[in-house]
Amino acid sequence: MSMEKALYARSEGKCELCGVTDGLAGYEVPPVAENSVDQCVLACAICREQLDNPDNVDPNHWRCLNESMWSQVPAVQVLAWRMLTRLRSEGWPQDLLEMLYLDESTMAWAQAGGPGDSASDAVKHVDSNGAELAPGDTVTLIKDLNVKGASFTAKRGTVVRGISLVADNPAHIEGRVNGQQIVILTQFVNKKAS
Repeated sequence: MSMEKALYARSEGKCELCGVTDGLAGYEVPPVAENSVDQCVLACAICREQLDNPDNVDPNHWRCLNESMWSQVPAVQVLAWRMLTRLRSEGWPQDLLEMLYLDESTMAWAQAGGPGDSASDAVKHVDSNGAELAPGDTVTLIKDLNVKGASFTAKRGTVVRGISLVADNPAHIEGRVNGQQIVILTQFVNKKAS
């Protein structure tokens, strides 16, 4: 069976991203280690064009990812994650990203990138002043924070050393306060000068 026939059979003759039935063709999800059905999706002309040309993206077209992100096909999951990440500034994609679960190898593939996925598109964590945060940085809390699920308040002025970044959410970091690992919103911290 040819690759195209295998893709048509797997997708039941529909775009695996938006569900349309016209203008379908195989689309390799980069980076491609080997030319196989598992590393391709059946996609319509509109999806292929917007995947390859990030300047021509229509965010409303990608609302279809609300359904296709639940596909059991890793290549579809990778493209869903990449497009949601690219569009996260629209608001609604961030909600979908928070629901989307990718296993470790699929997430590594998704983060390996493709056309339009450059370092400038990567998730950036910034503090309340717009300073970019990096893993291991030290931050200071600028507001008293009630810690959900714990019986204490993280006080303003508390120094949190050795933070870690939440990979798919630019608004969250993690750090240890009062001996407990907590999630902290980046809008409530200032990066300490090194």
